[in-house]
Amino acid sequence: MTSSSSTDTNGSKNYFVNFNQDSTSLAVGGKFGYKLFSLGSVEHLEQIYSNANGDSRIVERLFSSSLVAMVSLAAPRKLKVCHFKKGSEICNYSYSNTILAVKLNRARVVVCLEESLYIHNIRDMKVLHTIRDTPPNPKGLCALSSNSENCYLGYPGSSSVGEVQIFDAMNLNAKIMIHAHDSPLAALAFSPNGLKIATASEKGTVIRVFSVTDGTKLFEFRRGVKRCVSISCLSFSMCGQFLACSSNTETVHIFKLEEPRDSPKKSAEESSWMNYFSTYLPTQVTDVFTQGRAFATAYLPIGGVKNVISIVYIKDGLRLLVATEDGVFYIYNFDSNEGGDLQLYKTYQLDDCGSDQADAAPKATDSDKPIAGLLGSYAGIVKGNPSGQMSGTESEKLREMAQATEAPPPDGFHLTDDQEYPPLTQNSDLD
Repeated sequence: MTSSSSTDTNGSKNYFVNFNQDSTSLAVGGKFGYKLFSLGSVEHLEQIYSNANGDSRIVERLFSSSLVAMVSLAAPRKLKVCHFKKGSEICNYSYSNTILAVKLNRARVVVCLEESLYIHNIRDMKVLHTIRDTPPNPKGLCALSSNSENCYLGYPGSSSVGEVQIFDAMNLNAKIMIHAHDSPLAALAFSPNGLKIATASEKGTVIRVFSVTDGTKLFEFRRGVKRCVSISCLSFSMCGQFLACSSNTETVHIFKLEEPRDSPKKSAEESSWMNYFSTYLPTQVTDVFTQGRAFATAYLPIGGVKNVISIVYIKDGLRLLVATEDGVFYIYNFDSNEGGDLQLYKTYQLDDCGSDQADAAPKATDSDKPIAGLLGSYAGIVKGNPSGQMSGTESEKLREMAQATEAPPPDGFHLTDDQEYPPLTQNSDLD
């Protein structure tokens, strides 16, 4: 899911909010530290962890595991990878510039700077590849497929037009450049299987979906006709059938990804009309008639606030989730058959949720102490041309971490064991 980062100004509430890859949890960060909430119920927003030690500007959790990657306000160039259940730091890396975004899947960690991207192997945090001299990307716009089998990375290929560079983060090579829009990109999102990518431009009126394999345009949707709309988030549903879009307005649009129904009579009529339009009207006008419209719409109580969105099944129903950077979480009921205007079901104030729960990280037990003594031994400075080489021999703990990044088996294992992400025993010195 696409994340939203913010800073505190004039005492206003500005939080980092972000869903994990399958929207089973919500991360909230700020000057208070960070919190993780479970999204297994619509009746109760359960806080599963809170860390009040320091501040947070980026928080990324790997699915439902105990692995969290975070960047603090105080040290914006340093990435920390932590095991939040143990309250321990696995490793940290320092970069040459401010970290603007961090993306995770079970194979890779991608760190985005304004003019470069670093790709790490998540199993040992070795730097596998560096994409240098990317077009200026001050917002840190990038997307990483959550599906590690189709492990694609998308980022702007230009700062003047809406080109998307698709990079194969598994095989470490550029795959395809897609010319998505005439205006610079504003949002990107991969489908759950990683084979489609949705795009929006700074103009904010049209959303397009492309095939990652060959760059073919699969769908085109019209969000609206208003100018100066800033799209903040695109998000595919976990089932892959819907695409949601939010902006700086109070409206969230949901589009249905379906092929037009087969109807020879209707197709003939449409063909006749489109031939007429194509003959007498400009291309920009005829395009409007061929673009899909929103299948469903949700109206937020207030507009102008950046947010992140997700469509997931919770319990027995499909829900639209909206988390805003002013600390409000909305749950809407979504009828996948009827669409239309969505009903607001629940509203939560994120700074009030879980206030009665412990704010400190779990203390290390006696069995943890030998491992805890290794903390800080695995750290690197990423600069120049990092070789990614690490000294030391691979340990049993490293093998456990490698196994934990594998996809959970069908029996429902969710990577929640305390030993799934123990600190590494390697030393790293990257030049």
